[in-house]
Amino acid sequence: DHGVGVLDWPANSPDLNPIENLWVCSCVCVLPRIFIIWAISSWFRRGPSTPDPSTPAGAPRLPSRNLFPKDTLMDLYVYISENEIFTDFNNTEALFWYQQDLVYGDWTTGESGDGCYEHYQELDLSESVKQNGSTYIHIYFTKSGFHPDPKRKGQYRRLSTVHSTRMLNKYKRRKFLKTKNLLTGETEADPEMIKRAESHGPVEIISHWHPNLTINMVDDHTAWVKGSVPPPLDQHVKFDAVSGDYYPIVYFNDYWNLQKDYHPINETLQNLPLRLSYCPLSLWRWQLYAAQSARSPWNFLADDTYEQSDEDQDSVKVALLETNPYLLGLTIVVSIVHSIFEFLAFKNDIQFWNSRQSLEGLSVRSIIFGVFQSLVVLLYILDNETNFVVQVSVFIGLLIDFWKITKVMDVRLDRENRIAGIFPRLIFKDKSTYVDSSTKIYDDMAFKYLSWLLYPLFGCYAVYSLLYVEHKGWYSWVLSMLYGFLLTFGFITMTPQLFINYKMKSVAHLPWRMLTYKALNTFIDDLFAFVIKMPMMYRIGCLRDDVVFFIYLYQRWIYRVDPNRVNEFGTSGVERSKDSPAQAVAADTTAAITDKSEGEKKND
Repeated sequence: DHGVGVLDWPANSPDLNPIENLWVCSCVCVLPRIFIIWAISSWFRRGPSTPDPSTPAGAPRLPSRNLFPKDTLMDLYVYISENEIFTDFNNTEALFWYQQDLVYGDWTTGESGDGCYEHYQELDLSESVKQNGSTYIHIYFTKSGFHPDPKRKGQYRRLSTVHSTRMLNKYKRRKFLKTKNLLTGETEADPEMIKRAESHGPVEIISHWHPNLTINMVDDHTAWVKGSVPPPLDQHVKFDAVSGDYYPIVYFNDYWNLQKDYHPINETLQNLPLRLSYCPLSLWRWQLYAAQSARSPWNFLADDTYEQSDEDQDSVKVALLETNPYLLGLTIVVSIVHSIFEFLAFKNDIQFWNSRQSLEGLSVRSIIFGVFQSLVVLLYILDNETNFVVQVSVFIGLLIDFWKITKVMDVRLDRENRIAGIFPRLIFKDKSTYVDSSTKIYDDMAFKYLSWLLYPLFGCYAVYSLLYVEHKGWYSWVLSMLYGFLLTFGFITMTPQLFINYKMKSVAHLPWRMLTYKALNTFIDDLFAFVIKMPMMYRIGCLRDDVVFFIYLYQRWIYRVDPNRVNEFGTSGVERSKDSPAQAVAADTTAAITDKSEGEKKND
């Protein structure tokens, strides 16, 4: 039997560093919303509208006004129905809340003196809703003395009634992952979940309920121009087709409803709690909510697979709720700096390998191992159906690692010895500058010593994963085992370069700009690792790369640049200084490396 892991869609992502998730949420989630808010604010600062060719004689559209002037006395009608279009106004059981004498734009009345009113009631569940049916809330604001029912002659007026509808329940996809112990076939999954997986298939659509919802009426009297309202505000501003004026903006505010507070609706429930709140809302705060609720501007495909996940949205909300405002502002600023450093590290890494003519002092095996590591990570996140943005970023990193292979090895196509007689065979060969150098000897020696440590660790981790962790199959076990091992012990693969530096008594061959930018990002991660709530193992993991980099710094300090030494091009800093000062500076910044004699190699 297979065990069943229950996951909300999208499926679970690999155990990435929480620090990385913080930067993703800050940059990918928050910053685009800030741009939207800036665009909306820019629209408000524009001058008068330009003539519209679609209007008669090219006359400009006239600004409209709010149909409800400030301090308008209003009545609130709230109906609950299973129908999306509501007409049963005479059904008293459908009337959930009736509130009289609300004042539009008033911020001083209400139970707490802030203009807010609240109503709580438990709803009886019908069999249809228990069986994944929908239920809707219908909101009507009318000017005092009027009724929302169009059939009531003399009591209904179209321009005095504001209506908005929304589904109360939320459908979420729950995915069943069939897992088991590959050796025994046993599982710790709930038997009930196993039955549901067999009856509903791999994905089940389940209706969920949140007990809180806020109804906001935006206190706004902007002279909106029809057809010129900037997105995403245009989705909420409704104009009357006859008068051209606009209705007050009614906004269903569930921004602070966290996903963990949603509960599934099932056959065992008899009623559901619902707490409705009515509050006025300023135009500026409404812009913030509308921008946060808008779909990502980069979501060019109408698919939630490429949209920000509910969990990512919750992480932003929790940060806003629980983080000190000063720390939150610092986080956003540091996130921008973090992204800049990442870009600069990427840029300098490409430049370094693109201009590199000699492999003296560089660990080629580490580059090859990096390709293997990137490939394992990509296959693992594809197997776990991780976020599309993460998949793209890892794929780009893999392409860069493949490109580095062409810089450290001679790669050619063998068209004579084809695979299966069809596909040309790829031939990889060490470059001559690497084969004939002491670097290869030290590189082989470093990985030989490293294998004495890695192979036992790898074997122990593989046995542990096979005995104590459930998997979907053997393929998933191999990927998860390799990924977990690399995540835990991958930093050890950085040590061969340290060994080569030690043997050559030089660090001038390293891409110091790229390493510096990456080290700065690592230090930033370390600082926030002790601010953000996360497991202790992640905090320890954030410190491992720092230890290696500090060793690099120590080696740079003890293996100082010697301008008298001859570099791989046969020149020294002293000789270049005779030609031009600029060349002398270049010689100082790129330290000389000389190959060692056979006697020196034996002494090492």
